[in-house]
Amino acid sequence: MKTSKDPRHIYRRKMIKSLFAESFHHQKSTDSEILNITAMLSKIDKTIQKAAPTWPLEKINKIDLAILRFAIYEVLKGSAPKKVIIDEAVEIAKEYGSETSSSFVNGVLGTIYQPKKTHE
Repeated sequence: MKTSKDPRHIYRRKMIKSLFAESFHHQKSTDSEILNITAMLSKIDKTIQKAAPTWPLEKINKIDLAILRFAIYEVLKGSAPKKVIIDEAVEIAKEYGSETSSSFVNGVLGTIYQPKKTHE
């Protein structure tokens, strides 16, 4: 069971804080992971826009956007199972976001990564 002291959770929080700061002003980052994410922002942001078409990126709460961006990056990178990444994103949204952040993050990520339905 993960805890707030889990190194992976701590790392995700650090990365999301960096992405959040980046959304206000370009940061001089030497972290290769942040550089990789910012290089993929166009692709990541298009994925978010498709999943939440009624929410233009500039209207999404900046912390929610940072959480979504990092979660999508992690899935694209294949660093952990999708369910784990979504669960972590929702937990971080509960910790840092607004009252509705966790359900928004869960809804967007659930729309993007919903399991494929098979017809029997």
